[in-house]
Formats: sequence, structure tokens, C-alpha cells
Amino acid sequence: MKESSQHASNQSGITLHFGHDELIVRQRYEVLSIVNDILIGVWFVIGSVFFFYESLAYAGTWLFVIGSVEMLIRPVIRLTRKIHLQRMSGGRRAPAEAEHDF
Repeated sequence: MKESSQHASNQSGITLHFGHDELIVRQRYEVLSIVNDILIGVWFVIGSVFFFYESLAYAGTWLFVIGSVEMLIRPVIRLTRKIHLQRMSGGRRAPAEAEHDF
């Protein structure tokens, strides 16, 4: 992430400028990851409730399969984001981030 500081002529504070495109990319992947995590929870909760009813157990099993597939999507989102940011930085290594960020 490019970061620079400037002193404004009429203010005594510091203004930080970050790469606009990079922030947009990060936010989009973060939102995608959050939506994916919510859907995982929804599929597993509904599937769990379905297991209380024998007539819905088959549908509950499919909801668990869908939730499991979405759990596989989570690292794909992170990897895609990492590759996208690296390409944006011109092959330089993207800034270190917490692995638990999303």
C-alpha cells in the first residue's frame, strides 16, 4: 500500500493518501468474504434444524454439502484477493496483512 504524508498549507495535521484502487479492491473482497461467511452460517443452521424432522433430513444433508462447498470458497477468495493485489503492485510483494483478516 502506498502511503505518503503531506502537510496542508492551511492545516497543521497530516494527510495520509492510500492507493484508491487498492482500497476498493480490498473492500470488495472483504464484502465478498463476509457474505460468504454469512451464507455458510445460514446453510448450516437451516440444515441443522432440518435434521430435527425426518422428512427434511435429505434437504438438510444438501444444505450441509452447500455449506461445505462454501467453506472451500473462503480460501479461494483470499487467494484471489492476494493475487489481485500483487498484480496491482506490479509484482512487488503486497504489504503484510493479518491472516485472519478475511
